[in-house]
Amino acid sequence: MLKGPIAVRFEQVFPFGAYLNSDVEPVFEFENGKRGSQKKHPVTGELLWEVTVIDGDRSLKGAQTVAKVKLAAAYQPVPPNAVVGSPFTPVEFTEMTATPYISDNGGRARLAWSYMAREMVAADAAQS
Repeated sequence: MLKGPIAVRFEQVFPFGAYLNSDVEPVFEFENGKRGSQKKHPVTGELLWEVTVIDGDRSLKGAQTVAKVKLAAAYQPVPPNAVVGSPFTPVEFTEMTATPYISDNGGRARLAWSYMAREMVAADAAQS
């Protein structure tokens, strides 16, 4: 039986690419509605950071077009340089995992995925 995060390749999650749509932000613990300390990776103990990306799949609609990816790192990751002349920065993620969970959005339960990666790199850097 599968337990915990499932190893996936970037191309499985984002076959049409991913485009950075946020700054790198810390992920915080919340208890009783109050923000606590920054979350840590349960295995490595590294700090957790998060970015939002736009999925390049044009068949997706609405909220499906956006995904959040967590990164475990001792220090805040630095995103790749923006592409000159474009509002979007194509990125790829290394050593990705996907963890399924049930999202309850106003009584409409659905399967959702939580993504984590070791590193965020420029899309062309992943090919080298």
